[in-house]
Amino acid sequence: MNIQQFLSRGGRAFEVLEHSTTYTAQQVAQAVHVPGDEVAKTVVLEADGRYVMAVLPSTHHVDLEKARGVLQAATVALADEGAFARLFPDCERGALPPFGSQYGLATLVDESLTRDERIVFEGNTHHEAIRMSYRDYEELERPQVADLSSRGW
Repeated sequence: MNIQQFLSRGGRAFEVLEHSTTYTAQQVAQAVHVPGDEVAKTVVLEADGRYVMAVLPSTHHVDLEKARGVLQAATVALADEGAFARLFPDCERGALPPFGSQYGLATLVDESLTRDERIVFEGNTHHEAIRMSYRDYEELERPQVADLSSRGW
């Protein structure tokens, strides 16, 4: 089931934003004309051998030490993209919507995203974004909210 079907079945309002092909969350922000802080990027982590989805603003980066503490894991690293085709078979490589539950993964959301009324994220492809209320996103996904990123690089 693609993300649009999932959101429709969940009874949540959302808007599909068609745009030119993009490969980063910052490019999505530019393509759909929204601030980078409102675009949620998805980063897959490997924590003690299990995959976890981290969702944070496109203007931030994952702080692996913070993530390690939140996950209470001995080791946390960025996941090898080689596993993405198997983990996310309905997604173009790297175009991951922030719904780990749809793929059997726990989802962590950086607390800074909770301050946004709306969020924008990739919707399975590199040419579509989805805009929806953060509250609806949180009610559907029920992520663990934590401080897991730092602004900039």
